[in-house]
Amino acid sequence: MQKQKLLINGERLKQELERFANFGRTENNGVTRLSLSKEDIQARDYFCSCCEELGMTVKVDDMGCMYATLAGTEDQPPIVIGSHMDSVKKGGRFDGILGVVTGLEVVRTLIENQIKPNIPITIVNFTNEEGARFEPSMMVSGVLSGKFDKAVMLQKRDPEGITFEEALKESGYEGDPQNRLKEATAFLELHIEQGPILEKESITIGVVECVVGMACYEIEVTGDSNHAGTTPMSMRRDALFTANNLINEIRKRLSALDHELVFTIGRLNVYPCIHTVIPNKVVFTLEARHKDMGIVNTVKDIIQGFPDLGVNEGCEIKTTKLWDRDTVWFTPELCDQLEQSAVSLGYTHRRMVSGAGHDAQFIASYVPTAMLFVPSINGKSHSEDELTTWEDCEKGVNVILDTVLKLLTKY
Repeated sequence: MQKQKLLINGERLKQELERFANFGRTENNGVTRLSLSKEDIQARDYFCSCCEELGMTVKVDDMGCMYATLAGTEDQPPIVIGSHMDSVKKGGRFDGILGVVTGLEVVRTLIENQIKPNIPITIVNFTNEEGARFEPSMMVSGVLSGKFDKAVMLQKRDPEGITFEEALKESGYEGDPQNRLKEATAFLELHIEQGPILEKESITIGVVECVVGMACYEIEVTGDSNHAGTTPMSMRRDALFTANNLINEIRKRLSALDHELVFTIGRLNVYPCIHTVIPNKVVFTLEARHKDMGIVNTVKDIIQGFPDLGVNEGCEIKTTKLWDRDTVWFTPELCDQLEQSAVSLGYTHRRMVSGAGHDAQFIASYVPTAMLFVPSINGKSHSEDELTTWEDCEKGVNVILDTVLKLLTKY
């Protein structure tokens, strides 16, 4: 007879997620819990109390990241589970916090089943993942991984002019740099998909293989302003018409590259933006994302060739790269184990990529890392409409628990 699988307490998971949602709950059942805000500090304080009740040791690093550790019987790098507690304005109840509560539920399940782990289990809350109050997003995991400079990040200001350093000191959660996450047996992050794929395909578990590479450019088209009623069409240098030509060409060329390539023109400004004046300048952004860096590099080559496309109608076209990032691949062995756990639990699953950024992509640069997705209803996230079923949340945590149990027997 096959041994029955150890499972988490789904009702307890639901209740805990709802308790955390009370810290910043909005009228439409969403959450506003900006990093180091009053609501974030309340959530942090509650998290501390939960962990201390479980006999865990809670430490904080110099950037406000929290680490709650259940001691292991052996002196080994911990298995780390977690994500972030902060949200965007009028965000959802699941984004980020599901990963933190996953750690709590895994530890509670181990303790109530009298399982003493040989490897320490650490739950992490990364500070300011969203970047909704202090830009950029994934600020602190970027500092931990050496991607961002701490001194620069400390001086980032919120819309009220408060620096991250000031808010951190005021919060009471400025700790010791010695407490930073430096090594781990594994880092596991459960997150909602924030997209429509899993729900559309009626699949419960997404094993995330990578966070896709990206390139973001600003395109500036310069023409000449003149009177909209007196200037013949043949004598115009209309920046908006040229931008329209260019956007149509962009869509045609990038669409032909690969069906998995996604690209977005997210911002477009027209100058002087007066209905009686021919536009003399248009500035717009273009970003593209794909897991294959060869595709991303081809996109870059196409963008850099915009001035020579022959669609400028007398206008000048200038392209400026704002930023880019390479695809981050997660640890294959951990991805395989997550998939095996999903199979052993009888859950539908698929391999997939993440088009959105996560702390895990920075942590993966120095710690074995893997991510798991559960469905987002209608693909909604960063919205009060964000919703994942309690059953899917429970199944996602069960996969993490099963993987942790396998890791405990492996090392």
